[in-house]
Amino acid sequence: MAEACRPGANLATQTEFLLAFALAVIAGVAFYYTISANQKPFDYTPRIAGALLKGRLGIDDVRNLSWLNELVPWNKTHYSVFPLGAVLCMMPVALLEAKGLVQAFPAQMVASILAAAAVFYFFLLSRIQGSSLLRRAVLALFPVFATWTWCNVGFAGAWQLALGFALVGGAGALYYALVAKRYFVAGIFFAIAWGNRTEIILTTPIFLYFCWLSNPGDPAKPKLNRQRWWQTARCAIAFVIVPTLLGIATMAYNYARFGSIFDFGYSHIPGVLKEPWYRHGLFSLHAIPWNIYKMLFEGMDDVPKFPYLRPHPFGCSIFVASPILFLLFREGGKHRALYWIAIAVLTFALWCHGNPGGWQFSYRYGMILLPWMFLIILANGPAKLSVIEAVLFVSSVAINAIATYQLK
Repeated sequence: MAEACRPGANLATQTEFLLAFALAVIAGVAFYYTISANQKPFDYTPRIAGALLKGRLGIDDVRNLSWLNELVPWNKTHYSVFPLGAVLCMMPVALLEAKGLVQAFPAQMVASILAAAAVFYFFLLSRIQGSSLLRRAVLALFPVFATWTWCNVGFAGAWQLALGFALVGGAGALYYALVAKRYFVAGIFFAIAWGNRTEIILTTPIFLYFCWLSNPGDPAKPKLNRQRWWQTARCAIAFVIVPTLLGIATMAYNYARFGSIFDFGYSHIPGVLKEPWYRHGLFSLHAIPWNIYKMLFEGMDDVPKFPYLRPHPFGCSIFVASPILFLLFREGGKHRALYWIAIAVLTFALWCHGNPGGWQFSYRYGMILLPWMFLIILANGPAKLSVIEAVLFVSSVAINAIATYQLK
């Protein structure tokens, strides 16, 4: 019974790790040389990380930082509206800058490392399903190169990199929860995910349910199985330790800056509440129709020359951007309902946000849905890569390559 929750019980083989690493390196190099990092100047999080190293929560002198309009003036200093988790993820970069090992924010390199890490963990996560290595490799590449991740993370501004960290955190959390059964490590990756995109915390109950599923109990004593409850509790406690500590630190961080544990500062950006999409507040049911249109129904612009389609820089249906997502609607797949619940909960939270994403290709916030979409497509397909999967993958890569090139 304890085998299911034993750390490392389902770890990938050494060969699989080597294949995952090789695929990740190839993906990272390809990502690096195909993106522009044209929003690199919007480096809010590494700047605040550098301030934290000096014992400051914000930046005092912003006279030469006029383009960073989301630095909130408050009590004689300027604070970032990014959550603490997003800032902490940039601490390694801040340390390198403090030591003089890098002279400027290496946005393109950070974005490429995130792409490589995502491919690495998606390949390892695919071990949960008995698929061929070719199918596993193709599906591991799909969340990065066959979706809007490629173009948006490739912009490499603080907003996009936060989504990249959330994507890696989500994939890593699912791998360590469902495959490796290392719930403490899963909690670390979950903290990375929700620390960069706060709405991800809504999926906590699903991860706790994974703890329950990992301990099937003694079939000889189905009605009296205290050991199953005890093993589940151990896994759950291990999982929530780091996210809870980050939550407490985030509340303290918010309180120290704005006097409220729940105030991240976004509403304090000068003039932001006067913008038309926030007339009902930062979050509102009134925002749902516009978000639905941007995410599901908006198309591309047609042009009279090759490639005849031009990506709209403020949206585009995720199904137009990534036809491979039509595979979500195939029948079958273990825990299909559970994964759809996660997608539904996160999507509702995203749809309530007043602004559907601004400058972007497709629906960049939808990046946090991709780990769950990956699990559905992985589980509801054949063991070997099918022709339809290959065709949809190639067409999705082509569409996102065009968007990445044209929006450089």
